[in-house]
Amino acid sequence: MATLAPAHSVPGVTTPHARWTPVRHLGPNWYASVMGTAIVATAGATLPVDVPGLRTACTFVWALSFAMLLTLLAARTLHWTHHRDQARAHLADPAMAPFYGCLSMALLAVGGGTLLVGRDWIGTPAAVAVDAVLFAAGTAVGLAAAVAVPYLMVARHRIEAASPVWLLPVVAPMVSAALGPLLLPHVPEGQARTTLLLACYAMFGISLLATLVMLPLVFGRLVTGAPLPLALTPTLFLVLGPLGQSTTAANKFADAAPGLLPAPYTAGFSAFAVLYGVPVTGFALLWLALAGALVLRARRQGMGFSMTFWAFTFPVGTCVTGAEGLAQHTGLAAFRWLAVGLYVLLLAAWLFAGFRTVRGLLSGALLAAPGAPRPVTARTR
Repeated sequence: MATLAPAHSVPGVTTPHARWTPVRHLGPNWYASVMGTAIVATAGATLPVDVPGLRTACTFVWALSFAMLLTLLAARTLHWTHHRDQARAHLADPAMAPFYGCLSMALLAVGGGTLLVGRDWIGTPAAVAVDAVLFAAGTAVGLAAAVAVPYLMVARHRIEAASPVWLLPVVAPMVSAALGPLLLPHVPEGQARTTLLLACYAMFGISLLATLVMLPLVFGRLVTGAPLPLALTPTLFLVLGPLGQSTTAANKFADAAPGLLPAPYTAGFSAFAVLYGVPVTGFALLWLALAGALVLRARRQGMGFSMTFWAFTFPVGTCVTGAEGLAQHTGLAAFRWLAVGLYVLLLAAWLFAGFRTVRGLLSGALLAAPGAPRPVTARTR
């Protein structure tokens, strides 16, 4: 009876794909590091306080996020080319498949940063071109993920309990909704501008309603089910993503509506930005406190570093941009200082996650194979 055994290695001869072994376990969750870096730049660039040198620092951070995106896209291409079996295993894994939404958000976040701060270095025409490409690609990937991942959850995955990572594919259209208005001044006047604005508003609805479906399942699991595994506890911060990003989007719609829509709708968007954004920001702060308490509890129980720590960055960053928009539309100093306080928290989380990630890469720990085989998580029929 034949058995499968590894081929004997021959000195001086490289086995097929051996040189690409380091990327075998590089999953789509790594795009969270790009998102978390880009949001540091975009949130800092629009912070409602004057800090000398902040914009220059944000431009450096944007450049870093751009380099990270290009590097990760190349590495993930190698992953799909040389380790297709592992790539398919990621899609079949309900714990990993939702992270495909991160690809969309990484493209969108870097694109938005290009137009906000990258133009200082590369010029506005080039920045518009780069953002247009990344926005189109990110939106297409995000809408596909918003359908494909829930489909896999229903048709293929065998799921035991709800997880905050379920929000990742459905929040991607909200990122498109929040960043699309940046391109409006560079789109031809008339039907094209209005269509883009209302398309962003439609994606706002897609993401918001999908979040309202999934969020009760996540909270219900926390209250009635087993606690999250320690390594997944930071993913509780993912709930902040749709909250902060939807508040940001509502404020961007209010900024963009004048001149594009008739007066009643312009006034409606301005009122909606405050009437929606204030209570949602209040709930985001409540969730921030709850998630923070549970993370501290997990830390006391021995939670170590993993890539889930990047959940402390992008979701908090969206709350910064949401508070910035509310500060602009209400004129209240409270929102201005809330944005500053959250940005300090974002910066601390980014520095910590970035340092530990670099250390894990240098040691090889973050790219190592899992310690034990994962159980089968996909239906076979």
